[in-house]
Amino acid sequence: MKAEIITIGDEILIGQIVDTNSQWIGQELNKIGVAVYQISSIQDERQHILNALSEAQNRADIVILTGGLGPTKDDITKKTLAEYFKDSAIVEYPEVIQNIERILKKVNHPFNKVQKYQAQLPSKATMLMNRFGTAPGMWFYENNTVFISLPGVPYEMKGLITNEVLPRLEKEFKLPVIIHKTIMTYGTGESVIAERIVDWEEALPTHIKLAYLPSFGRVRLRLSAKGNNREVLEQEIEQKIIELNEYITDITLGLEEGDSIEKSVGRLLTINNKTLCTAESMTGGKIASTIVSVPGSSAYYQGSYITYNVSLKEKLLDVPKEVIINNSSVSFDVAKAMAVNARKKLKTDYSIAVTGNAGPTTDNNDIDIGVVYIAIANGDKVDVKKFDFGQPREKVINRTVTKALELLQRNILEN
Repeated sequence: MKAEIITIGDEILIGQIVDTNSQWIGQELNKIGVAVYQISSIQDERQHILNALSEAQNRADIVILTGGLGPTKDDITKKTLAEYFKDSAIVEYPEVIQNIERILKKVNHPFNKVQKYQAQLPSKATMLMNRFGTAPGMWFYENNTVFISLPGVPYEMKGLITNEVLPRLEKEFKLPVIIHKTIMTYGTGESVIAERIVDWEEALPTHIKLAYLPSFGRVRLRLSAKGNNREVLEQEIEQKIIELNEYITDITLGLEEGDSIEKSVGRLLTINNKTLCTAESMTGGKIASTIVSVPGSSAYYQGSYITYNVSLKEKLLDVPKEVIINNSSVSFDVAKAMAVNARKKLKTDYSIAVTGNAGPTTDNNDIDIGVVYIAIANGDKVDVKKFDFGQPREKVINRTVTKALELLQRNILEN
């Protein structure tokens, strides 16, 4: 089954919001054996929608649209779908009206004619009840293609995909098995990895594909297998991972399992019943905010010192003034002192400390822009590493955050 995702809304095209819906839908479809072949974003405009529907029908078995289902005049998706399917008849769903009234009552909002319009759907549509919002989803089947229209609000869309769309697709179609396994590597570029594993990669069977996914300081290797027997595919993938590890065992961090680095670190800390704190200079709290973006992080994360100014390193983290004078605020010794003292003050098992020059200036020191020191303290042990992340500023900060979490992850795994 081939799927296409179409997001509707000018707010996406002008960069006012980021399209996270397509990414999530693609992941969920893959889990049930549906491959996404194209994702596109279009204006909330009649002819654009009609063209997109016609083109998608020629390419895909399943077309999923998100957005444009609001009650206001600028949301025209429902009207345009009715035109596309030559469906002038309207069906009003009393259960949708009751659902809208229930939701509006919770927020003390009156029910009016505009809301009633959302309970009216084209007669060819199968209604998909939206328990989290006022706009129901719609399911059309035309010329061997399924068209699914969903609200653009992420939590409403996710509820409909989970509770309505995926169960219907699994019930109505015989779907293949698709399995993805992602191996995380650290500290080596994709071209070097490709050269090391060339023999292994060339020996892969045709139904197993390898993709290189490079990012700041790491490369993820994704193995994808497609077939009809899940047990057989899983055994094949596991064997290929064992073989791959013989080539890159020195740079692997294990399987990603779909988690971000911050989730992976959080899981490791939780499993091992360990706590963490951070001490940040040039990242200005971005490591802390990344860590606490994970639900449940309060179980292991204790807090942070943001010592952006040199004097705060002395006042808050007790970094000796002579250490800063003799070595510069961007140095091995300062990063080490920050990590050690933060861990002691907040009484945690681990600490991360970073100091560096993100640019565009060097803040009155002679250290090059892009140079960063990252320290991981664990008990009496402190591991400090120097990096040169180059320019520009945003790149330096983002790479520092990622690298700090990767170093912590490796430290925990080694211990």
